[in-house]
Amino acid sequence: MGKIREVIFDLDSTLYDFDTGHAAGMRRMDAYVLEQFGVEPEEFHRVYSRLFEEISANLGRDNAALHSRSIRIQNMLEEWKKPLFPHLKNLYEAYWNGLLDVISPEPGSLDCVKELRRMGITVGIGTDMTARMQYEKLEKLGFGPYIDHIVTSQEAGVEKPSRPFMELCVKKSGAAPEECLFVGDNINRDVAGALGAGLNAVWYNRKRQTVPEGFPFEADRYHEIRGYSELIPYILRLGGGE
Repeated sequence: MGKIREVIFDLDSTLYDFDTGHAAGMRRMDAYVLEQFGVEPEEFHRVYSRLFEEISANLGRDNAALHSRSIRIQNMLEEWKKPLFPHLKNLYEAYWNGLLDVISPEPGSLDCVKELRRMGITVGIGTDMTARMQYEKLEKLGFGPYIDHIVTSQEAGVEKPSRPFMELCVKKSGAAPEECLFVGDNINRDVAGALGAGLNAVWYNRKRQTVPEGFPFEADRYHEIRGYSELIPYILRLGGGE
């Protein structure tokens, strides 16, 4: 195990609480479709969820376009025979503005990232998503000035836990895989993906999830934390920093 030279963070549900943001965004969309079209939230959610499954079937699951709210909104408006303009843009902005208005960094995460940079460790982001909104989130959350590298599944062409995704993270870091540490909340995508590509891995498990049945790696292959105050001490034990 080499000295840690770069720490790569997942973004959604790792550096902020996606569930809170998503709920706020959906409430904004609920209000819009009710006011503009008289569609109750339950019906809107049913159609929106169905369209996600249909789009997933068309695109395949290993595709960043799955995360595109605009494609789902477009298909929904087409199905309802409503004008795409201005409603497509209005609904898109309603969701993302709702999310951005309420999100905040996970407790201790911003201080942790600042300390990594002070230690001489570069900071990357490795996230399944189209790029544009991830930039918006990082800037809103205050992480922007401290990020050295970003890999989105839109750029990589594949989603986590695909090995090429992790290999692109490593390539951008300029370090060896064993000198990189990936931190994420999803044990199957983040932890398994990192370990499978030779990186070190930390499972950010603030919500105290259980390890899924059939997880392919033993517990001694990764480290679990419940809060960001635990991350720097672990990196120091690995030999991170200047």
